[in-house]
Amino acid sequence: MSFAFVVPYDHQASGEVTPGLDPGLLWAQTPAPDKVPKVGTTRIFYNTPAAKLTAVSSLGPGFPAKKGDARREAVRKAVGSAVRDLKAIDGISEVLVDTSVDPHAAAVAAYLSLYKFSLKTSPPSRFNPNLTEPIPEKIELKPIKESKEWNQGVVYAKAQNLARTLMELPANMMTPTAFCERVKKEFAGLKNVEIIVRDEAWAAEKNMNTFLSVTHGTSEPAKLLEIHYKGAPSKDDRPLALVGKGITFDSGGISLKPAADMKLMRGDMGGAAVVVSTALAVAQLQLPVNLVVVTPLTENMPGPSATKPGDIIYAMNGKTVEVDNTDAEGRLVLSDAIYYASTEYKPHTLIDIATLTGAIRIALGGVYSGVYSTSDNLWQQLHAAGEAEYDRFWRMPLDDDFNFQIHGSNADLQNTGGSPAGSITAALFLKHFADGIESIDGKDPVMNWAHMDISGASKDFTRETPYQEEGMTGRPVRALLEYIRRLPSA
Repeated sequence: MSFAFVVPYDHQASGEVTPGLDPGLLWAQTPAPDKVPKVGTTRIFYNTPAAKLTAVSSLGPGFPAKKGDARREAVRKAVGSAVRDLKAIDGISEVLVDTSVDPHAAAVAAYLSLYKFSLKTSPPSRFNPNLTEPIPEKIELKPIKESKEWNQGVVYAKAQNLARTLMELPANMMTPTAFCERVKKEFAGLKNVEIIVRDEAWAAEKNMNTFLSVTHGTSEPAKLLEIHYKGAPSKDDRPLALVGKGITFDSGGISLKPAADMKLMRGDMGGAAVVVSTALAVAQLQLPVNLVVVTPLTENMPGPSATKPGDIIYAMNGKTVEVDNTDAEGRLVLSDAIYYASTEYKPHTLIDIATLTGAIRIALGGVYSGVYSTSDNLWQQLHAAGEAEYDRFWRMPLDDDFNFQIHGSNADLQNTGGSPAGSITAALFLKHFADGIESIDGKDPVMNWAHMDISGASKDFTRETPYQEEGMTGRPVRALLEYIRRLPSA
């Protein structure tokens, strides 16, 4: 077993990054060494003075001299490409990463690119939920030079990897109950954290009837999971609230989905996976904020008691909702959860995150997460955070001119508005349950709100990047974390 080096190489720089390791001298041995290749082009050198293996990865011909979003992404691509190449080589047990250009970005890329989900038994899988003792990664990652920024980047990447794992685990292994147990295990021992698991009887007492309507077809007990983190100097400061859709398997209910690729609906709890993983990182970093996380968890199945198209339900806020399509269940579980979080905890900002519509995947593919917001300032903060982590957002219209599509039934609201603007009408539906976002008597709204439709970005299943293989992506964990880290209170 041996160790290797990873060096992101700026072709305009020179000198050793550690004693005996000069990437410029190594690159000079390659064909056409004076031609700067595209970012992420990696060359592996054997039996170098510093180590048995050294992976030098180009930062590209246009590598920016100044710090910024583009520079960070180049580092992620270079480091990620090098780690991916090295992990395919047998016998490497330790990889030392040069972090001199950007330690945070280097850590993010290294840990994201090392991740690969599998439940195959040979070699034994690290992701087997029945393990009593964890199996370590085949390769241990270390920085050449320790820093706070590297350690922070490790937390960011591991949080995203947790979201990926929660989404990848099949529905028989990631039921609402199993999800809650896994979250309690992940948060064990962390300061300033309280975890509360609510049951269906509690939800019924709260009149969470739209949430409960989705539970009628499954034999798996539904849960409403809350995570409370109080890290602000004053525990009484108004919190930030994150609400995540937690459909642990979505068959579509009575409005049954096509069989092809239905197995990917194990990832329909992507919103819940993202918000709990974000909260875990916030608690690990002990960021000085108060945070409330609410995740309604259930399967959506076509059982004998399942909700039927045409059923009308009284939501927690008193509005009536006609179920036009039982496969539009995400907005039903979210509506009660958003109203509960906004009225019970009075957050200054509420962000709900959901794999909500196929329409957003058509609009934005897997490149951006769609964001709908009532606050320009909140949008600007989210956008900046997403650009910094290259975990990007695109603002979508939240225009009342689309409202007629969800107001044409015998109820106050209809849970779908047809194919046109499907993601927009879903957002407008949820807007009715975000209490405190309206201006009253000329006064500013008491709560900022954003809805994130991540159906494309989090389940961008076949698109590889230099630092992320195919599979569930766990996005936008890093962007949310960066947004929280940059809050004025933090």
